[in-house]
Amino acid sequence: MTILLDDGDVIDRIFSHMDEKTTDLGDDVWHEPTENYQSPERFATEIDLLRRLPVPFCPSAALPENGSFVARTAAGTPLVVVRGDDGVVRAFRNVCRHRGMAVAEGSGCARAFVCPYHAWTYGLDGRLKYIPGADGFPGLDPEEHGLVPVTAEERGGIIFVTQAAPLSTASLETIPELFSPEQRLFDQSELVDEANWKIIAETSMEGYHIKSLHNRTFYPYGLDNVNLVEIFGPNSRITFPFRRIEKLRSIPREKRRIDGMVTYVYQLFPNAHVSVLSNHSVLTILEPITPSRTRYVFYRMSNGNGDNPKNALAEARRDVEFVKDSGLQEDRDAACAIQEGLDSKANSHFTFGHFEKAIVHFHRMLRDTLILEPGP
Repeated sequence: MTILLDDGDVIDRIFSHMDEKTTDLGDDVWHEPTENYQSPERFATEIDLLRRLPVPFCPSAALPENGSFVARTAAGTPLVVVRGDDGVVRAFRNVCRHRGMAVAEGSGCARAFVCPYHAWTYGLDGRLKYIPGADGFPGLDPEEHGLVPVTAEERGGIIFVTQAAPLSTASLETIPELFSPEQRLFDQSELVDEANWKIIAETSMEGYHIKSLHNRTFYPYGLDNVNLVEIFGPNSRITFPFRRIEKLRSIPREKRRIDGMVTYVYQLFPNAHVSVLSNHSVLTILEPITPSRTRYVFYRMSNGNGDNPKNALAEARRDVEFVKDSGLQEDRDAACAIQEGLDSKANSHFTFGHFEKAIVHFHRMLRDTLILEPGP
């Protein structure tokens, strides 16, 4: 069971930090070898780990009705996730069992998956339903030529997939409810940067850089190095307060509302996070391509419909444009610059201090989980 502070306790702790000029601190300093951001061998073990852990693939809102599907590459494997005629979400390797071509592309709604090469047709449950000219394949058993399934689970408004034999330590029990059925998916996009996936992940795990890196974007609205960091299982939640939270001091505690006063960032180990902002929330998944190249996958949702869904969506879109054009771009540029600096060999390791508690937890979990992974 996940135990996170409720909104009232979060507000109290933020006020305490503001008054005492403090922030949540970690207990340890962590030294991460820079080789772990460059090594092809380390990269290969991380990809294998991503296939053995339940990792986010898309929000439940991306599959709003029976037949809805999303197809994309995850941990180097083409997958398709679909909500079946029975409402159950299933995942398959997006590979035709005849000649290996993808049977689905992008996202949409379908009654069946038809391979564009020779029109072999599969049901939403993955079963092979039709072979044109079936008499040309004597002895072929359709029951043994369905799409190859992978494990799919819905938890907290997110679809998680596990591609290979799961590690015994993998668990979704700590995942809280992150998205509600009322939230509308209004944007799905991808982009690629020249940086290791872990360097990118680290940019969203601490507020120590707010004043320096985001001096003209986030800092005028937020606080520098004032954060709450909560650990739950292998995951963490970092709270970034806005300056306007001061307005709540004059409001009785039982009437305070945190909406619009903070940004919650839930780090979902190992390669995803959910950011809950003022008017929208975003699921960001980092898909490693090479040791120095990463694909971002974004799913953006409005924060509830309210009395006027159209206005709520317009506000959400304005939110997105500000974040994309300012803070996100600055974080992306920083990650790419760090990646370029690795080749200089100036650093044998990166040092993460007490202000970077969530990053230390992330690297400890990654190290310990890689050690637990069974060998060949």
